[in-house]
Amino acid sequence: MSEAVALHIIEDRIGYRFVDSSLLAQALIHASIATTRVASNERLEFLGDAILGTIVCEHLYRRFPTELEGELTKIKSNAVSRRICAEIALELGLADAVQLGKGMGEREGLPQSLLAALLEAVVGAIYLDGGIEPARVFILRCLNERIEESTRLGHQQNFKSVLQQSLQRKDLGTPSYLVLNERGPDHAKAFEVCVEVGERRFKASWGLSKKIAEQEAALEALVELGFAERGEGGEVRLVLAA
Repeated sequence: MSEAVALHIIEDRIGYRFVDSSLLAQALIHASIATTRVASNERLEFLGDAILGTIVCEHLYRRFPTELEGELTKIKSNAVSRRICAEIALELGLADAVQLGKGMGEREGLPQSLLAALLEAVVGAIYLDGGIEPARVFILRCLNERIEESTRLGHQQNFKSVLQQSLQRKDLGTPSYLVLNERGPDHAKAFEVCVEVGERRFKASWGLSKKIAEQEAALEALVELGFAERGEGGEVRLVLAA
């Protein structure tokens, strides 16, 4: 596939026709093959990341006028993670057109970070070519469904609710919570609780009340099932595409 044909196909996939197609071409040049780092898509990625964040934050601010900053942050982190950006890049077929150096391996196994950077670079290219409105249309078309799904799953801390809804979506059954152990005096008792789904039992958790222990046990089940993941700093992100 020639570069011109690839660009034309990518324009069709993203739903935007460039005035200056060289911007899209640069968005698809990885640093491993670029003649210089400036000629790669890294600068467009830098710009696109900022545009993506700004548009999503403004959208959430207007879409949820009664939500506090903390909840808006949770919705954003669930719906606009690098994993989600990489998934969208794959859905749009951006990996089919990216130019890579010979040492990068097969296109089918591109790392998540590279795929997410491709999407951000395309956002930057659209912004430079057409301004903020075409960029907004593109971003929200890609992300709106994921934002709404993140909202439907409810507050991230209510892991019991998230687990039940996630299991229902996958038709995997209903969770039950079992108290395995308890310790301490009556006025300060701690409980060990685990989740069972069908015949499968997940890792147990301790809590200073049954409610806390159940929430922690639900989180363990979410992580084991692939519905959630823990970041390096201990933060939890829902994996909506699981």
